[in-house]
Amino acid sequence: MTAGYTYLWEFMVEPAQFEEFQRQYGPAGPWIALFRRAPGYLDTRLLRDRADPRRFITIDRWTSAEAHRSFRSAFAREYAELDARCARLTSRESALGEFAEAPEG
Repeated sequence: MTAGYTYLWEFMVEPAQFEEFQRQYGPAGPWIALFRRAPGYLDTRLLRDRADPRRFITIDRWTSAEAHRSFRSAFAREYAELDARCARLTSRESALGEFAEAPEG
């Protein structure tokens, strides 16, 4: 199944927080557990930059932009609480954008 909607985030992680960041944002972490509660969630990839080991990217895939919007609305409180708990792990986080699958051809 191809994703109709992909959201990317960039994080600059505090060096002392690498392991905890990867626990929180990795496949067994609470972010993915929260996402899995929502219809339309497909998967998340956590990538670490080879050139700058403090830089991580998350790639969250959903069936549609509407599924993601519905998740953000339905789970706004839980999302905000988790985001606040994880804030100490990073020196910066930035949304890189919303993407759609490019048509083949």
